[in-house]
Amino acid sequence: MRDTLVLNASFEPLSTVTLNRAVVLVLQDKAVVEQAHPELRMRGAAVDIPAPRVIRLCQYVRVPFRRRAPWSRRGVLVRDRHRCAYCGRRATTVDHVVPRSQGGQDTWLNTVAACAEDNHRKADRTPEEAGMALLRQPFEPTPADAMLLALGQEDLSALPDWLALDAA
Repeated sequence: MRDTLVLNASFEPLSTVTLNRAVVLVLQDKAVVEQAHPELRMRGAAVDIPAPRVIRLCQYVRVPFRRRAPWSRRGVLVRDRHRCAYCGRRATTVDHVVPRSQGGQDTWLNTVAACAEDNHRKADRTPEEAGMALLRQPFEPTPADAMLLALGQEDLSALPDWLALDAA
């Protein structure tokens, strides 16, 4: 489980890593803890440090420019916070707004999270043809937003205000 956010030396989100990897980066003096879990501590024979939630690299890492976040089924579910775009219940599937049979693509703007019941009810039709309204319009998250969303909703509330999402 990736639950620690890694920031570049310039405070830009880079990636998420496991808690163990974050501790190794801190112990090797390659990163510093920007925010720690309030009640968790990592203890060893000669070490006792707070469990990092957000770390910042000590040296700037040049990253190739990523214009778009890669689309994935998991990414759509995370973007929509596992809530059905038609009824608001827990979503377990991804629905194409314009069905693939009508030329719809696997893109951020054409896919939404949906519960199995609504996905089955809509079938191979557009929401208008099925008489179903979207509760919210799909959007394309930036790569940094997609990374923050992947941390999970409960983790987002504990992050510093300056790491707020641009679109949600």
